Amino acid sequence: MTASPAKAPPIALTIAGSDSGGGAGIQADLKTFSALGVYGASVITALTAQNTLGVSAVHDVPPAFVRAQMDAVFSDLDVRAVKIGMVSRADVIRTIAEGLDAHGAGPVVVDPVMVAASGDSLLVPEAVAVLSEALVPRAFLLTPNLPEAARLSGQPVAETESEMIGQGERLLSLGARAVLMKGGHAGGAESADVLLTREAAPRWYRAPRHATTNTHGTGCTLSSAITAGLADGLPLGDAVAMAKDYLTAAIRAADVLQIGAGHGPVHHFHALWPSLRLSSRSSSHV
Repeated sequence: MTASPAKAPPIALTIAGSDSGGGAGIQADLKTFSALGVYGASVITALTAQNTLGVSAVHDVPPAFVRAQMDAVFSDLDVRAVKIGMVSRADVIRTIAEGLDAHGAGPVVVDPVMVAASGDSLLVPEAVAVLSEALVPRAFLLTPNLPEAARLSGQPVAETESEMIGQGERLLSLGARAVLMKGGHAGGAESADVLLTREAAPRWYRAPRHATTNTHGTGCTLSSAITAGLADGLPLGDAVAMAKDYLTAAIRAADVLQIGAGHGPVHHFHALWPSLRLSSRSSSHV
């Protein structure tokens, strides 16, 4: 009996910076893709010397080498969706935009990473306008948190749900096909995000807020989980719902990991690494 050929997994590409601490950036994206059954490829835009306590140095990758990575991936792999994270400089942003157009990439999820969880800036000021002009109009989905949305829209940080919707609509006018306003930085008992498109009414995604300091990489993880869903063929609203559930569970399980002395990462493999097994491993080394 002849075995049926193996089915190739969907492929997603992350274009982002490297986090040497492993909790955010390229590392978080690839972990998320893998946890959700999607093959991950990567284009590195910057190297960061980083851990759970903060960012101590950033080394930008030259634009020509960013483009070389994009050309290598797209010329060989069947990329179904693209996530763009940390892009710190204007010339790199323009290079990425040109590469996306050259290869007909899509759908593209743009996570406008500007500040690390530690408070360290990851985007030079002069690059903000270029991000708005070159990448936002190419976004199938833009996923800003509240401070990022305020900076892109030129408004104060949204404090109410109606202000979140208003800023999301303003960002839609910049050319993005859809905007997910992430409410994780707001207070309250819930973490509420809202998806805005031109075709439908705002759709809210809510989850109980879990008290933990281990939230490093939450934005990267959510946007890459959405990208994984899109690569796997999910409609946008369903991809966001799946990603919200995945991130919520990863945050709830984050304290199991006990990584570093600062803001630790969420638990990307919460469904694959049983907490009992982790506990038994750690106790065996005491």
